[in-house]
Amino acid sequence: MVEVLVDLAVGLQRRADVHHVKKPPPRKLHRGHFAFMRALAQGLDERASWDRYLRLEGEHTDLRTVRRTIAWIRDAFAAAARREQKPGTARLILLDPDRFTAAPALPSLAEFAAAQGLEDFSEAEQIEAYEAAYPAGGGGGQDGNKSAGSARPSRRARVIDHQLQALRWLEGLVVQDPRPSDSVMAWLHPSLAARLARAGLPTLVAVVERINGIGARWWAQVPGVGERKAARILDWLHANEQILGLRIGVHVATPRAQLTATALASVVPAATALVPYEKFVLPAELDGSEGRYRAPQAKCLVLAVNDHEAIGAWLAAQRPGEGNRELSSTQRSYRKEAERLLLWSILKRKKALSSLSVEDASAYCGFLADPPSTWCGPRHHQRWSPMWRPLEGPLTPTALRQALIILRSLFAFLVSQGYVVANPFAAVTLPQNPQRPLGSGRTLSFAQWDYIDALLQDHGDTEAGRRLRRGMRWVYATGLRLAEITTIKCEDLEQVEYKAANGATTTGWLLSVTGKGGRRRQVPVPVELVEELGDELARHGFERQVGAVSNQGIHVMARFDMELERPVGWSASGLYQALKAFLAQAAASAEGVDAQQLRKASTHWLRPTHGSHALQGREGQSPAPIQVAHNNLGQASLGTTSMHLTTEKATRLTAMRGFWKSDQD
Repeated sequence: MVEVLVDLAVGLQRRADVHHVKKPPPRKLHRGHFAFMRALAQGLDERASWDRYLRLEGEHTDLRTVRRTIAWIRDAFAAAARREQKPGTARLILLDPDRFTAAPALPSLAEFAAAQGLEDFSEAEQIEAYEAAYPAGGGGGQDGNKSAGSARPSRRARVIDHQLQALRWLEGLVVQDPRPSDSVMAWLHPSLAARLARAGLPTLVAVVERINGIGARWWAQVPGVGERKAARILDWLHANEQILGLRIGVHVATPRAQLTATALASVVPAATALVPYEKFVLPAELDGSEGRYRAPQAKCLVLAVNDHEAIGAWLAAQRPGEGNRELSSTQRSYRKEAERLLLWSILKRKKALSSLSVEDASAYCGFLADPPSTWCGPRHHQRWSPMWRPLEGPLTPTALRQALIILRSLFAFLVSQGYVVANPFAAVTLPQNPQRPLGSGRTLSFAQWDYIDALLQDHGDTEAGRRLRRGMRWVYATGLRLAEITTIKCEDLEQVEYKAANGATTTGWLLSVTGKGGRRRQVPVPVELVEELGDELARHGFERQVGAVSNQGIHVMARFDMELERPVGWSASGLYQALKAFLAQAAASAEGVDAQQLRKASTHWLRPTHGSHALQGREGQSPAPIQVAHNNLGQASLGTTSMHLTTEKATRLTAMRGFWKSDQD
């Protein structure tokens, strides 16, 4: 198969000028190639030498790869020698020393004398007899040793010596050191390099950035590269770290879940660069201490002396309670917008935040609508990662409107506290708030949810599969926000007694949740979901009773797939990605339901789906009162909750026939 691909590649190269096919860079010879070939020439163990110098090429147990690589190296060496007009050297390098039999081992002079009974003879007489028995020609034409300590090298030994000299000469002539911008095709095995390139890693620096940006399991996102191949790449990069000037972070050697917050924080150092707010260093000349629109320091109500600290004061004022270190989704949204503006102001506009004018605010709107690609990246890259970026891409009108509202709030706070004298974003016109067409709510029908629930039931019985099932069912059953469902813990569940509709006393579960604005509410949870959580706890050595004291601190969305004493919580981004991927798979195999609707669905659809299904009620079941659905969703306005009160078109038309009866008959 490899040979076929090589032939195809050669054919493409010949037609490159006609079809504009970019010629891939040739593989380069590095010092490991020469070290390995010297080891082979000297008869050292082939496997040990391979593992020491060329493990990146593959495992030594893959004999086809080993033989093919050795043949390529010899051909590359010979081609380099021919380019230097050294055809003899080219032939010498291709010569196999094993073709020449090594000279037989000869006895020492003392051994010869003892064997011949010449111990009592003088040394000169012993040497004379030795030379008669082992002439200089090596006995019958073979090269051999002349005498004790004065042997002439065998032909094989001379070939090896000449090869080693040729390799040293050639190494000094053609060996190259890798550079960060070099293509992976130039240094790695062709099949391995092709897999990296297809995964968006065409250069060595791109590979290192991906490794540092993701950590220990960076290879999981590169199809065809498993843990063993990834380890070989890491070994080679470590060996060439000084030459490349690219450092692999120490965090890469440890699974992400086992890294402390301090270890993660040290991955990206503080700098005046495209880094998160908490790591951004203001340059002294643009720190805002002398900002153009700064109010007199004597009238300032906050202790901030620069713009970074002023943003910090605003963010601190948004916290619902003293000592609450975890940011809510709203607070993270506020930080994100202030962070983007601060980075743009310093790195792009070259102005202090407190020096921004109305014209600057308008220019910033244009930037958000068309940011440079270097400022954009996937949202799942976390803040500790070198791959983090402040934007995902151009903001939609809705997102731009929200960003401007938040920035107005930021400057309104700074004005009210006497830090600046005016609000530059107050004069910027907000984009119109686009209204969704009627009937376009992002909800799933009862049939679509039943289809998804059936797929969940048949999902693999692995920890990850059961966690996915738990996550999707809890979101649908409770209507919690993504940020809420990933923060709740076992101690937030309370078992209560209540009277059912038939008057019988029964037990149920309530979940205490802290929502937006620090508002606390209790949401009913189905008994079967709590029992399922208890089963998972027991499966991993914890108390089956969810409310047990020993279970305190364990997240309802805990990850039990890591070898830790206490499981960590599933991140909001991890839950989102897993549910989104599952819904895409469900759409691919959908039969009898709207696959296109499923394909567009995400975690955010389950929350309005909960509201819609609760308010409609299933066939034969009473709908939930709007006040109950309103409490579950934790929305500030009852009017917002009522928007989920939707019905199918046919149902609405049928219901109105009575009103239109005189017109219909």
